[in-house]
Amino acid sequence: MIAMEELQLGDELEEIQLEPVDRLTLIKYAGASGDYNPIHTIDSEAAKAGLPGIIAHGMWTMGNLAKLFSSYYNEGFIQDYTIRFKGMVFLNDVITLKAALKEKKGNISRFIVRAVNQNGTEVIKGEVFFQRYLH
Repeated sequence: MIAMEELQLGDELEEIQLEPVDRLTLIKYAGASGDYNPIHTIDSEAAKAGLPGIIAHGMWTMGNLAKLFSSYYNEGFIQDYTIRFKGMVFLNDVITLKAALKEKKGNISRFIVRAVNQNGTEVIKGEVFFQRYLH
């Protein structure tokens, strides 16, 4: 793995492919987050809301994007994180997390981050500002 400070503009972090989304994961996330909206766990409630099936919590998908930086936490931390939800994540979707270095200023690196489903459709897009520790 290349050190954060050695990354060049356009370099991509190693992609992470999540396990297929399953109901138990969403139930656990509902409990951990306190988001008990039934469209995330109960088929009939999702149908009443006009959805073709239950959908993953957007914040579950967003939170997973931080995994892209896990191997760099000994070098720094995520200083800021902004995203835009672009699509829904359904049961059995396979989400791939991606990040590309867009800008470097001093000890701050700005990454474009994305989560895409198995069809290549972006479900989240945003930016992560990673701040390296000063030595």
